Amino acid sequence: MKGLAERFRDLHVPGRPLVLFNVWDPGSARAVAEAGAAAIATGSWSVAAAFGYGDGQALPLDLALDNARRVAAAVDVPVTIDFEGGYAEHPDDLEVNVGRLIGTGAVGINFEDQVVGGTGLHEVAAQAERFAAIRRAADRASVPLFVNARTDLFLQAPSERHADLVDDALVRARAYAEAGASGFFVPGLCDAGSIERLCKGSPLPLNVMVLPALPPREQLAELGVARLSHGPGPYRQAAEFLKAAARAAFANG
Repeated sequence: MKGLAERFRDLHVPGRPLVLFNVWDPGSARAVAEAGAAAIATGSWSVAAAFGYGDGQALPLDLALDNARRVAAAVDVPVTIDFEGGYAEHPDDLEVNVGRLIGTGAVGINFEDQVVGGTGLHEVAAQAERFAAIRRAADRASVPLFVNARTDLFLQAPSERHADLVDDALVRARAYAEAGASGFFVPGLCDAGSIERLCKGSPLPLNVMVLPALPPREQLAELGVARLSHGPGPYRQAAEFLKAAARAAFANG
């Protein structure tokens, strides 16, 4: 696992974005790997939907871990799991859960700062303590886990306010980096100027989510982005394809 973790870390190069086409189960993971993926990433929304649950840790933890284990076993490339808020509030409980996740074979996680099931974001200091707990779990397992620190600052604010939130995002990026995070994820942010400011000011490689308003990959590379995530998009595309194919089959019957 250490070699896979190091390989995954080395894929995060500012200016040469790692493209992650997010999956939801072993079959989708294998398909994306066979298409040439350098790494596999799950998306929590997609995994939950595939099992008939809503997002926001409604998917039972044991089921989430079993799926992670099956995804990691299905491919030969590094796997990172969208672990939402870690299914725990207290750092000690979080440390236990992350240890269990590492046991599935995953070498990376996404960990978000929104209050899952509540409102707003965790305070910076409290969230930093949670990142420190994740790093303790990784150190205990002797795995250099890539901890992608997701901030929901931009998802929880209208786009016209995004530029004003960059300084707040940088405060979080620096605190999370000091606590052991490896990357910084800003889903919802599409403004090129704000992305560039974050790339220049963040001590962590920047991850953005593919959305219709996001600049093209070539421009993102020039801005210094290190990682592109497709989030729930692939699952939604697959579901729409399935519905269209089913409608055609029903019509032909």
